[in-house]
Parts: sequence; structure tokens; C-alpha cells
Amino acid sequence: MGGFNMKIGLLSSSRADFGIYYPLAKKLSEDVLFDLELIVFGTHLSDKFGRTVQEIEKYFHVKYKIETLQDGDSAADISNSIGVTIQKFSKFWDENKFDLVLCLGDRYEMFAAVTAASPFNIKFAHIHAGETTLGAIDNAYRHCISLMSEYLFVTTEEYKNRAIEICQSPTKVFIVGALSIDNLIRSNFYSIEEIKQHFDIDFSKPTILSTFHPETISFEKNTIYIKQLIDAFRQMQENYQILITMPNADTMGLIIRSELENFALNNPKIALRESLGVKGYLSCMKHCEFLLGNTSSGFAEAAYFPKWVINIGDRQKGRIRTPNIIDCEPSKKEILKAVNQIKNLEEPNGCNIYGNGSAASKICTILKNEYDA
Repeated sequence: MGGFNMKIGLLSSSRADFGIYYPLAKKLSEDVLFDLELIVFGTHLSDKFGRTVQEIEKYFHVKYKIETLQDGDSAADISNSIGVTIQKFSKFWDENKFDLVLCLGDRYEMFAAVTAASPFNIKFAHIHAGETTLGAIDNAYRHCISLMSEYLFVTTEEYKNRAIEICQSPTKVFIVGALSIDNLIRSNFYSIEEIKQHFDIDFSKPTILSTFHPETISFEKNTIYIKQLIDAFRQMQENYQILITMPNADTMGLIIRSELENFALNNPKIALRESLGVKGYLSCMKHCEFLLGNTSSGFAEAAYFPKWVINIGDRQKGRIRTPNIIDCEPSKKEILKAVNQIKNLEEPNGCNIYGNGSAASKICTILKNEYDA
């Protein structure tokens, strides 16, 4: 390492990516060879989205907070948000230097922050490269981020092959597994009693965990999709309590939020939460009956336990399907059919293909080796 600390920036724009980052951020912050600085933006700094920077600050010092989120969720609003984020980060990258910056996933705001850095020749390491989500415009953003990155960290052999196709440089791509498995293996989950205490949700009742994000490729259909899902919820609540976490800041996301808020109003069988925190969300996953929606956590995280997942629509189309995932169309009839199917199934097995909980250690070792070379 040449006797100096490697200055690492970590870009986090939403509750979803910080939950994944956590074990790596902890490992880097505890290693004297790394100087970790957190760069927080996007929905983290929004009261409407739960101001989740406060969750990060329970564990880490946040050195940089960059206000980028714009009002509205139309296609024009999202486009404007990308432009504002690029503009804000162009100034930031001009004033701050790093040996390497970590970026994760496929969000449009992450794409904008990385794009702004490209004229400055800043080195990036892209976590969760090579994956595909054909029902979201984020799919293009993910691959663009990979093309602008020095190192690509992937979870499986299949995703490694896809990442190599994108970047055309096998020496840049490393299989490390999923950081979320590190989280799960080391988690001291809340008990049912502790979930009741912290979140006022009673998991002694059969509970479905649901997150439904907009499909940003066919965004004009999201109003139909959320109404179909809520119609299915109305029938399911006869037998289940439903815990709903709110969607991302995507095109048409506010319509989904509004429909869910109206449905949950004065409905004791529906628990609506903006954010549960990393430990809270994973604990609720552990104790739920099954997952229902279209969140990426229905893949790596749910495969670990394993939990049955009813994956709705096309948002996650292109991801690897493990045996616990049941795909269905975004219609009341098909959703209820999948729910009834689960009732007759035994617990899934052989689902975790995402590593053994050593992703953070592998990434740290690779970074040290690369900078020693």
C-alpha cells in the first residue's frame, strides 16, 4: 500500500443500497489501511422518504450530504433529477479526490453521480454488476455504471459472464457473492416480541411482507397494476396481516404511494411503513409467511432463509430464478392463484446461490491487492 491509507468514497442514495453496503462499510471502517468517507444523497435526505440518513448515522459518520432529490415523479421530473444530480456532483468531484469510489446497483441517481465523475478520471468499483432487470429503465443505468467503472463485483458466475460481455475485460470482474448474505449471517434478528416493541407490528399473526415498486419501462400501466394488487390484498387480509414497505422514488411511484396510503387508512390488517431499517426489515423477512411484490430483496435475501416469494410482473425479469420464486402477472386473479399455490407447498430449499457471507472480506482483499500491484 506504499505506507498510505486508501481514501475510499462510498455513494449511497437510498435505504435499499445502504442495507446492502453495511457489512462492507463496517469492514472498511475497521481496517486501518482504508480511509472511508460516506457520500449520501437522493432519498436519504428527504423527509417524505423517511430521512433514512438518520439510520446510517447510527453506525457511521456521514461526511458529505448532497441534496439532489427533486419534487415529482413524472418522466420529465426524473429526467430533471438526473440533470440536477449530475450538476451537483460535477462540483463535488471537482472539489474532492478519492483513490476509489464505491457505487452499487442500478438507480438513476447512482448513474447520474457516476456519470458526473467520468471527465475527472475517478476510479469506481461497481457492486452488483452484471444483473438484469428488464422491467425497469434501471437496467440500462446498471450497465452504463459498469462501463464507467474500474472494478466490477458480481454475485454469481452467470452475472460474471454477463459483466464481462459488458465491459470486455475479464480482469476487471470478480465474483464475491452478495453483501446481503454477510448481513444475514451476522444478524441478531429481532424476535417477534421485539418487532412488536419497535414497530408496533404483531408477527404472532400470519403476515405477508410486501414491497411493490413501479415498472418504469411500462410506467403508464402502474395505476392498473397497483389497483389489481390492492384488490388482491382486500381478499388476502381475511387470512393475513400485510406489512407494506413503501416504493422507491421512481416514475409513477407517487401514484402507488397514494393508492397504498388510501387503502391502509383505518385498516387494522395493513401495516404501512416507510422504512424499517436494515435489521428491522431483515427480521420481518425472517418472521413473515412469504414475500409478495417486485423488490430485489426477494432474490438474494429471501433465498437465504429461504422464503417463498411471489414476484409480480416484469420489473425483476432477467434475474436468476431460485426455487423459492413464483412469478405471476400483475392481476388480482394471478396473485391470488399464487398465494393459494404457496399454501400447499413445503418449505423451499437449495435456494442460496449468493455466497457464504464473505463478500465484504473478499472485496477488501481485492482492493488491497489491486492497490499493491
